[in-house]
Amino acid sequence: MPELDPALSAHTPADPEPRKRPKPGERRMQILQTLARMLEQPGAERITTAALAARLEVSEAALYRHFASKAQMFEGLIDFIEQAVFSLVNQVQERESDPLARVQGLVHLLLQFAEKNPGMTRVMVGDALVFEHERLQERMNFFFDKLEAAFRQSLRELPAAAGPQAIDPAVRASLLQAFVLGRLQRYARSGFKRLPSEHLGQSLALMLG
Repeated sequence: MPELDPALSAHTPADPEPRKRPKPGERRMQILQTLARMLEQPGAERITTAALAARLEVSEAALYRHFASKAQMFEGLIDFIEQAVFSLVNQVQERESDPLARVQGLVHLLLQFAEKNPGMTRVMVGDALVFEHERLQERMNFFFDKLEAAFRQSLRELPAAAGPQAIDPAVRASLLQAFVLGRLQRYARSGFKRLPSEHLGQSLALMLG
């Protein structure tokens, strides 16, 4: 399947001019980009294939020539999220030798990705998956489990504190993961008004100080 460019946000350019025949594979990307844009609408209800087809000015049958089901369309969005985010995670892990800076960088990139991709954020927090196949939510759960593991790995490299200041890296990683998820949920449920990065520096100082 043609991959969505990780450099692109959900704010992709408008669909091509009418009557211009898409190149092979281009229609699949157009479907995913349009679905992501529709998810950007604050308070948007469940998106139907009929509404998606109408936005694309094609028939529902045309959608099913590229995806066997709407669940497959959401899987395409999840593929993009996983590939884009974990590509950035790998870059941060390779670039930052200091474990504390690495953890902070991971949190920053996740929240920045959400700000640039509000439609994808609704997928990440599960709002867009409520009435869809349960395997989609399971994939997003696994996505956040992997993020928590990345936090935990870096936190284990920090010098161990003694006495009452000692905090198990697994506990701190769980706290960071919950913080990220909470910020994404607030962003989605505020109609994308409360930015995930709000007071981020102070928040990280409290959790990692």
